[in-house]
Formats: sequence, C-alpha cells, structure tokens
Amino acid sequence: MAPAIPLDSVVLVTGVNGFIGSHIADQFLQAGYKVRGTVRKASKADGLKALWEKKYGPGQFEVVEVPEMAVKGAFDEAVKGVSGICHAAYNLSWTPDPNVLIPEVHTTITELLRSAAAEPSVKRFIYTSSISACWTAVPNEEIKIDENTWDEESIKKAWAPPPYTLERSHIVYSAGKVMSEQTVWKFVKEQRPNFVVNSILPNMNWGAVLDPSQPASTSSQGSSSNFIPMLYLGDPQFAQMFPPQYYINVKDDARLHVAALTFEDVANERIFAMADKFTWNEVMRVLRKLRPDHKFIEDFTDEKDRDLSTVPNQRGAELLKRMGRPGYTSLEETLADNISAL
Repeated sequence: MAPAIPLDSVVLVTGVNGFIGSHIADQFLQAGYKVRGTVRKASKADGLKALWEKKYGPGQFEVVEVPEMAVKGAFDEAVKGVSGICHAAYNLSWTPDPNVLIPEVHTTITELLRSAAAEPSVKRFIYTSSISACWTAVPNEEIKIDENTWDEESIKKAWAPPPYTLERSHIVYSAGKVMSEQTVWKFVKEQRPNFVVNSILPNMNWGAVLDPSQPASTSSQGSSSNFIPMLYLGDPQFAQMFPPQYYINVKDDARLHVAALTFEDVANERIFAMADKFTWNEVMRVLRKLRPDHKFIEDFTDEKDRDLSTVPNQRGAELLKRMGRPGYTSLEETLADNISAL
C-alpha cells in the first residue's frame, strides 16, 4: 500500500528536542522522510542536528524557532510546505495551577490546527495525547478504557478552588491533555479540515535518550524517561508518586506516530500506545538482572498493588507488526535501553 504522504516529504515535529519528539523525528528520518522540528530556541537542537546529519546526511533535518507557542500565528511559518504534522510539544513544568497550563496548551493546539488548516500541503495531523486524557491510574481498580473514555474527573479536580498544591500537578497535567485532545476532535468535527487526524495515547515512555547533549541521568526535565535512571542511582521519589500502570518503549511510541501519519487506512483513530503493565518491584527485578554487579535500593512498593485496567492496545501491536516489528518491545529490552548510557 502506497504511503499516505510520499517518501521524502517534509514532516513537522513540534517539540523536537523533547524525549518523545526526538524519537518521532528519528523514526521519520529512518523511514525516508525529511523532518522540520520546532524548538523554543534553535540552539536546543544543536546536539540532535549534529547527530542526524552524521546518521542521515545533510539536508534531511531543519530547525525552526517557535519561541512562544500560545500566540496567534505561532506556527504559520513552520507549517509551510509540510505534508504531515506531529504535535508532540507539551508544557512539562508540572505546574499545579490550571490557570497557567490549561489556557496555554489549549491556545497552542488551536493555533497549530488553524495554521495547518490554512496550509494546502498538509495531508495528515497526529496529536501526541496521553492515557492521562482517559484515566488516572489507581491500583487494584478494575476499569475498561476505550476510544470513548475521557478523564472528565481530572478537569473538575484541576479547576477546584485554590490552594494549588504540588499534589494537584498531575491532575492539571491530565486535564490539559483531556482538553487538548478534545479540542482536536472538536476541530475535526466542526471545521472538517482537508487533512486526516489521528491521536496517539501512550503511558510511561521509557528508553534511550537520543540527544547527545543531555546527560542520561538528568535528561528531558519533567519526562518519565528520568524515572529509571533515578531508580538506578538510588532515588525512587518520582516512581513513588506514580502507581503501577503501563509502559511503552519510546521507539515504539514514535513508530506508531509514523504508522498513524503514513498508513492510508489509519484515519480518525485514537491509538493506545501501551505495551504492558508493570509494577515498580518488577522494574527493580529487571534492573538487578541487567546489572547484577550494581548496588540497587530495596523494593519500595506493595507487591499486591497492580493495575487492573483494560485498554485496547491491540491496534498498536498490529501496526507495529505491519512495520516489521514483532509487536511491542519487552520491558527488559526497554529498561536496557533506558540505562544503556549509565
């Protein structure tokens, strides 16, 4: 089947210097596409640009500055001539104040969609959502999630009266993801743009950090990519904040963005990018197996606490197989990727 956009077309990846954004760009370059990446400041992509010029040759990757995403016309220049757009950029400040984050991410996605709709070359638009748009993990709670599931409860909690304490940070993050993705689908329904839209909903993204300018132990501020190096170095503080849930290797997440943008028959879908469930003690056991000579901290969570949710992640596995993969990458291989530079 011919791809929905021709090889050698230009794909725009917002937030290209981020953990997920950099892998999305890498997979598109690997697949034979050119990539234009947005960053707040061009120098933030210097390490990646050098990496990709060496790996794929000159002229395959370009950087465009978008200093402020939540302003009118922010993406007008960035979208010119692109065939596809992957919107991976997101505010990862983990602010507990909904008045700071939610209007910003709403304006950002609205402006990007408006710019995309005004550019005739755009054929496909992929939004990097999150399972947080559907549900917040609660141990031992049985819940069935599907394409019609939305975490409306987080919106209510996010907009509850102050004080805006740190505990509300993840709720506000989730509410922003809910409202952003709903804005995408509302735009599709009301504006009927001339491009196909899909969304990708990953859970915990783990794997290797691509940017050679970022230390592996402190990369991607605010990203789940930090959790494993921190555990390796003996600090479980972030892991303790998040209950057992699903993981995905960031390369699989990126591959699903490529599938959603290039497979003609993938249209108007919410694709759940979630490999399998994990517990933190299982993670520790795998890490000890991978590095038997390293001194690790003891298990730190209740062995009985597990994620009992059901998610439709079969579609993601099917798309990965169509791309020549065996399906989702295993937990052991994913963790090995994550600590490879440590």
